[in-house]
Amino acid sequence: MKIRTRYAPSPTGRMHVGNLRTALYAYLIAKHEDGTFILRIEDTDQEREVEGAVDIIYRTLRDTGLIHDEGPDIGGPVGPYVQSERQAKGIYLEYAKQLVEKGEAYYCFCTPERLKTLTRTVNGEEITQYDKHCLSLSKEEVEANLKAGMPYVIRQNNPREGTTTFHDELYGDITVDNAELDDMILIKSDGFPTYNFANVVDDHLMGITHVVRGNEYLSSAPKYNRLYEAFGWEVPVYVHCPLITDENHKKLSKRSGHSSFEDLIEQGFIPEAVVNYVALLGWSPESEREIFSLEELVKEFDYHRISKSPAVFDMVKLRWMNGEYIKAMDFDRFYELAEPYLKKVIKKPMDLKKIAAMVKTRIEVLPDIDGHIDFFEQVPEYDCSMYVHKKMKTNEESSLALLKDVRPLLAETEDFSNDGLFALLKAYGEEKGYKTGYIMWPIRTALSGREMTPAGATEILEVLGKEESLKRIDAAIEKLENR
Repeated sequence: MKIRTRYAPSPTGRMHVGNLRTALYAYLIAKHEDGTFILRIEDTDQEREVEGAVDIIYRTLRDTGLIHDEGPDIGGPVGPYVQSERQAKGIYLEYAKQLVEKGEAYYCFCTPERLKTLTRTVNGEEITQYDKHCLSLSKEEVEANLKAGMPYVIRQNNPREGTTTFHDELYGDITVDNAELDDMILIKSDGFPTYNFANVVDDHLMGITHVVRGNEYLSSAPKYNRLYEAFGWEVPVYVHCPLITDENHKKLSKRSGHSSFEDLIEQGFIPEAVVNYVALLGWSPESEREIFSLEELVKEFDYHRISKSPAVFDMVKLRWMNGEYIKAMDFDRFYELAEPYLKKVIKKPMDLKKIAAMVKTRIEVLPDIDGHIDFFEQVPEYDCSMYVHKKMKTNEESSLALLKDVRPLLAETEDFSNDGLFALLKAYGEEKGYKTGYIMWPIRTALSGREMTPAGATEILEVLGKEESLKRIDAAIEKLENR
């Protein structure tokens, strides 16, 4: 059997991390077995659809590399399947009517006012369980109501007695009492299918063999199974993924600020790192390895190693992983990503590529760049005590003397490159009997006003240039003299 999976999002906004994981796992399950991965936009709930959300889905899957394999041609080489377009062809209503003829579904003409009377509170939550009132209507009454143009829905006819059992690859066999199964709506009063019904029909028609979704759908699975059985269709393999929580073990929500893929990209994370991290939210490889490219995930992924326990979204772990991706990244690509952050901070003419090279191995996310380079634009206020360093054996007096000593050397040299400046200061140290740190610490402090910098003194001198460097050293000398 050739594996066929699908990702079937509803266009209701940004792609939640949980939805991205569903798409990723569906993709990996298919590709691991050289199968087919398809995209289906489930837009039958017109009231919830958000403008631009379909474009977000396309863009997110493109940026993460989760490219679907087939579908009708819609604005590209391979477009997705779109349920609203399929609904216009009458596909779902046709199948719902088949169930009506089999007695597995029925027309319901109940008004909203009557349905409100069926609402009851269970465990503090209001629920409505339909009482099968319209199931008792005769065929003649149904036809008369339809002819009169009465609004209706089509409901699934679930039994009230006995049990229903379904199998999940992770959770095993799960049995529920049929009394818990509501007669869910299959076709709404606007003629559109519900998510649940269209989902089952399309999965069958598209030959989906493995259905991947979050475990919040476990409670709906028995109703899905009854639909498959009512049609006489083969039930797919179910893989229900564990819940994703925040660090406080609460459901990951929009308020967390990192619940969607776009949130994370805007916070300076790299798509490949996000995909790698999301793959590990509930799945573990056989080895202790944690860094995987998408191609490597395809080779390694075994859905039987998905855990049933909730997965904790650990921002510290994601930041670390993102930093590893940045370190390994080709410099040209890194500079392309870093340039907007560099230009936001540095307005003076400087070699931004050299500055980018300084921070590449020091940051975890792109916005970290700011805190490493702001001194290039302007020296922050700092205390003269920063010149005191026990290991370098420097203090305020020795630093003032050294800055006064090297200032004319820097002013006179024509070679203001990193190598040239290092050679100049090294020769000066050998002449004076000074260690390198004794020389570089006061210079670096004068240039940056910072205890930590992404590069050494001579690298900073080179980027600042002679004029700006001498200006900063003069200001440091004055600061030390007036302390």
